[in-house]
Formats: sequence, C-alpha cells, structure tokens
Amino acid sequence: MVYPDAKSEKRYGTIVRSVISLHSQRTFFKLEDGTIDRIGNGPTEEFEMTDDASTINEQEMIYDWNLVELPDKGIDKVEFDDETLRDGIQSPSIKSPTIDEKIEILHLMADLGIQSADIGLPGAGPKMAEDVVALATEIAKHKLPIDPNCAARTVQADIDPIIEAVQRSGVSIEASLFIGTSPIRQYVENWPLDKLLKLSEDAINYAIKHEMRVMFVTEDTTRAHPDTLRKIYTTAIECGARRICLADTVGHATPHGTRMLVEFMKQVVADTGEDVKIDWHGHRDRALGLENAIAAAEAGADRLHATALGVGERCGNTPMEHLLINLRLMGVIDNDLSKLSEYCERVSTACDVPIPFNHPVMGTDAYRTSTGVHAAAVIKASKTGNEWLADRIYSGVPASWTGRHQAIEIGPMSGASNVVFWLQSRDINPEEGLVEEIFEAAKNSDRVLSEEAVWQMVKAYQGKGKDGDSGHTAEGQ
Repeated sequence: MVYPDAKSEKRYGTIVRSVISLHSQRTFFKLEDGTIDRIGNGPTEEFEMTDDASTINEQEMIYDWNLVELPDKGIDKVEFDDETLRDGIQSPSIKSPTIDEKIEILHLMADLGIQSADIGLPGAGPKMAEDVVALATEIAKHKLPIDPNCAARTVQADIDPIIEAVQRSGVSIEASLFIGTSPIRQYVENWPLDKLLKLSEDAINYAIKHEMRVMFVTEDTTRAHPDTLRKIYTTAIECGARRICLADTVGHATPHGTRMLVEFMKQVVADTGEDVKIDWHGHRDRALGLENAIAAAEAGADRLHATALGVGERCGNTPMEHLLINLRLMGVIDNDLSKLSEYCERVSTACDVPIPFNHPVMGTDAYRTSTGVHAAAVIKASKTGNEWLADRIYSGVPASWTGRHQAIEIGPMSGASNVVFWLQSRDINPEEGLVEEIFEAAKNSDRVLSEEAVWQMVKAYQGKGKDGDSGHTAEGQ
C-alpha cells in the first residue's frame, strides 16, 4: 500500500532504504509488525506557489504514478556488458569500425560506467583477433575499468585465439562459450542432448585448463526446454563456469517469459550450491528488448547486455542508451551519462548507422519542440532561472543528463513567444516588426524554419535599417 500523505510518516519506524529517482523519492519503512511499507510520492496537499523558483520542492512538482503500488522487490544492483563491438557489428547493414574507432568507443563505454564489454570473436579471423589484442592492450595501458570478454563457440578452434589474446595482452579475458539448445536448433543441427553436454563439457574444461574465466551461454535460451537448460547449465557450472548467460537470440521473449526464465535459472544455480552470476542477452525482434532487460534485472539477473543504438543481428539488441537512461530514471544507477550523446554519435559515425530524428533520448527531436503551447511552458520555466524546472516541464528525460539541452524552434504550429525566445537566446533584440515577419513566414511554411532561413530573415530585416538597438548582427554570428 502506498501512503502519499506525508502525515502518515509518523506511523513508520526505521527507514530500510531510500531510492532517489527522476521525479521523487521512494522511502521504505519497517513497521512495528515487521512488514515493509513505503511513502511513494510527495504530499497530496496543494503546494504553495512562489515567485522564487530556487525554493521549489522538486518532489512536489511531479506526482510519479510509476511508484504507486510498486512491488517491494525492486532492482538492487545491476551491471552492464556492452556488445557493440561484437554482436553489434554483426549487423549486415553496418560498416565495421576501424581499430582506432573501436578504441574511442571503448573509452566512452568506460566514461559511462559500463563495467564490461565483449571485444570481439577472435575465432572469426586474423583481423578480428588482432583487434581483440589491441583492445585488451588498450584496457591495460589506460587502466580502463572495463572487464573484457570474447565470444567463442564450444570448440577448441575458437577458444585458442582468446587464450592467445590473453597471453599477448597480459589481460584476463572472460571466454563467453556459446551453444544452441532449443529443440528447433537441436533438430536442424542434429544435436542430441548427449552431444550438447559433451561439447559443452569439453570446451569448458579446455578453457579452465588454460586458466580462463568462463561465461557459459546457451543460444535461443528463451525457446529451450527447462529440462535441457537444467542439465546443460548444471554441467557447465560443475565444470567451472562461474557466469551463465540466458540469450533471447531471436527476440522471442516477453517480459513475463523473461521473468519466468530468470527465476527458473536462479533456482538451477541455487541447486548447484555454487556462486554463479546470471547475465541476460536480449534482442528486439518484437520490440521488447528494453522491457525484457528490465524484467530480467527485476527477476534477479546480475548483468544486462546491450549495444549502442541497439545495433546488432536482424532488428538489433537492447539499446544501451535506453537501458542506462531508464535504470537511472528508476533510481537503480547514478552513472554520469553526460557522454551518452557522444557515445551514440561516435558509434553512428563509425558504423554508418543514422540516428532516426525521433529516436528516444538520442534523436534530434528528443528535446526539441516548435509547438506553441509546449514551447511557451519551456520558455516560462527557463525564465525562472531554475534549470531543473526547464529541463522537465515538457520532457520525461532530462536533456542535461545526456549532454544535450532543450531547444525551441519556429514553425507553423509556433506562437510568437517561440520567435521572441529564439531571437533573445541569440542576443538579438526581438523588435515587433522582426518578430511579425518571422512569425508570418513560419505560419505560411509547411515545416519548421531552418536556422539558416531565420538568420536570413534577421539579416534582411537589419539590412533595411530597422535594426536600431538590435544587439548582435546576423553577420556576427
């Protein structure tokens, strides 16, 4: 039960934990009978209006329905594994980055607080093997807080290049050994369960023998039979794998199915008596990549895989930028995401992947409006001098978190306030005649006016000798 009334606080005793999210604070209390309750939002009473925006109570500004009747069990801690440089570049529609570009992207991963990265599949060939060594060496050279891993089939020929990369770079690399386990895959490959178990056991034993850390991955986990999963993962753990990965290889899972699978595998791990971490690797063929990743974390997954811009096989992987933003909004992480835009733009350029204008968080329109009503609210908030207010009045994701800012444009749906704000933000005096000319042009346009088009109107107006005390000239910009 959520008690939004602040007066109810006096019924509560010890604070168990407090989670700060974008909009409000969830505070969990232990009652006298030992049960856990919480205050999910701020007080229901009307807040007092004030002319001083610096004194506003941020918690009172937004009532967060996302916190109402929230299950007591949330996500306590989760880590991230960036698959951009392996699964991401397996997309048939992208350009493979150069090693210099890969290194830049690797540094940006570290800047964002991403704990680990798949740095390639060295068994794919000499070039990929050399890139893996270079990336591992870069991690060591700059002491990047990135734990590298490499993908490999459960065959010695794929494991040997990882062993060599470890030897050449001096960096410990986790071997992510994968094999298909769903009935449909078993049928096509003619892999009876006994063969799957033998291939997995031999591969893990070989890697362990060479002092490799092993993450055991089953492809198509979300369409595999529970008996098969129990047997093969138990075998892997008994052979020494200390991390397992559940893969929604073809994007089949729903959030419910994801939770059921993770909870099942937690029990399988518990039954072994070993301390084994669980990873989730999702795809978005059904556009559920983000939802499934969050569901996996809520069910107890320790690490989530994702890629920049969601690049990857077919429809791609869980987008890392969306995962990071959502988990920070949920109060799960507090990573500095100020370089998130740079990270996505670098991958976009390196892989030749255009960012759609309406891409959540990263698109050009994500924090941009030309609609009069929306713009007026942003402008009013900006005039208070309170950046928190201006960044949230018409945005569910703060632009400042990602190194961006709110933008007001001028178009056919704009009001005169858009024009005034546009001019003032560029130190141009918003004379009535100038505002009217730009406003009229916008109303007769079929789209938002470009920056260049507005500047041309400013220059033409000032050229008519009506600039007066107009501040900066167009030529000076």
